[in-house]
Amino acid sequence: MKTLDLFIVELESQTNDTIKTEDGLELYIDTKFNEFEHRVTEGPVVTAPSKYDTKVVPGDTLYFHHLVVLNEGQVLTGSDNHYLVRYDPHHTINNQAIAYKSKETGKIHPLAGWTLLESVEEPPEVESESLELVELETVLPTKGRVAFSAPWIESEGIKVNDVVGFKKNRDYRITICGTEYYRTRLEDLLYVEEEVHND
Repeated sequence: MKTLDLFIVELESQTNDTIKTEDGLELYIDTKFNEFEHRVTEGPVVTAPSKYDTKVVPGDTLYFHHLVVLNEGQVLTGSDNHYLVRYDPHHTINNQAIAYKSKETGKIHPLAGWTLLESVEEPPEVESESLELVELETVLPTKGRVAFSAPWIESEGIKVNDVVGFKKNRDYRITICGTEYYRTRLEDLLYVEEEVHND
């Protein structure tokens, strides 16, 4: 099958509804109470968009936005396990394809304006040095470390391992190869932290 601006991925399920214990016992999870947390966000590529040179080939693993599978998902008509993933290289907000892993090299590549950031530990704000804080308010992250490079990242002078700040409430998480990343659009990045040299 040939598509113009869509990926097609093959998924066994819309949610990750089982976990394995250290002993190998497989347990079923009832996901109806928190479908969002257990949604599937990766799958093998069946078809890549023919309109664009994405470098993605069938068999690569595509990591995508959770809307592909939520609310019954974007199922390919006439198929129970093939899902449509929108791709738009010009407007990241319309691009549901976040990254892919090459089956040949195993390397991760962000797609069309997405940036993948590792978590950066931010020290809690202390209002008083004379009092011991018992409970801290949860502070949402606003910065991360660039995990993978891409042409649109490099064009802004940003490199892998740079710590960048991003807009509040843009800490959308995605798990890739067992590691959790923030998936952030390039336009949501605000600054690059400069290294402090103590001479």
